[in-house]
Amino acid sequence: MEFIVYLAGEIHSNWREEIKEKTKSLKLPITFVGPMENHDRSDNIGEEIMGVQPNAVLKDDKASDINNFRTAVLMNKADFVIALFGEKYKQWNTAMDASYAIAKGKPLIIIRPESLHHPLKELSNKANITVETVNQAIKALSYLFETE
Repeated sequence: MEFIVYLAGEIHSNWREEIKEKTKSLKLPITFVGPMENHDRSDNIGEEIMGVQPNAVLKDDKASDINNFRTAVLMNKADFVIALFGEKYKQWNTAMDASYAIAKGKPLIIIRPESLHHPLKELSNKANITVETVNQAIKALSYLFETE
């Protein structure tokens, strides 16, 4: 059995690589997908595909169209979603992706520090699992493959 996991969350730290490395070391048969991690490419993809836009708002709008398309396609292919909420960056996209997963009936693991318990309480309540660390999420992934 192999799973596809969508990794939702900020693209500024190495948390995705940490998950990928740890699952690989455990030999878990998981393929990871997620948003474009190259921030400049993500911001400019609308103009790369649709041409130069007359202002920044339309540039962002076109990039959002393409990025939302990517998210929808990859998340729909995913068996479940892991969404990481960190303390350092704004978490609008993470919240949107986690909400999309819930609306689509995708099983969801939320990773968030205890300090974000209150602002994420409703979202955590809708998730299947809420943990505080990447290691806890890895343990949940590993449990999927245990038989005894």
